[in-house]
Amino acid sequence: MRCVIARFPFDLTKSGVLESMKGVKPEEVSGASVIIGRRTYPVKQVGQVLTRQDRRDFSAGEVLRAMTQLGFTCRDDPRAAAPTRPLSAYQEASAMLGASTTV
Repeated sequence: MRCVIARFPFDLTKSGVLESMKGVKPEEVSGASVIIGRRTYPVKQVGQVLTRQDRRDFSAGEVLRAMTQLGFTCRDDPRAAAPTRPLSAYQEASAMLGASTTV
């Protein structure tokens, strides 16, 4: 499949991605990730290995889009998915007035 990452076209296949990532030790995931085989890799690490470009040259969204189209399971930033407790009416009113919301 042809995809554009950092303004450069790449012909990627699922088997090619699996082969490229074979033997690559996953770094700690702190943002979006891709599951390749049985391992979870940070999106930027996958993009760097596949494109041989610096991580600053492409966005995580470009790599996520390509990996999703190839059929890999992608996960968004785990920190953003943390459930938050809704504020009570008292806490909401206090926040609007600029007071502390701890009770």
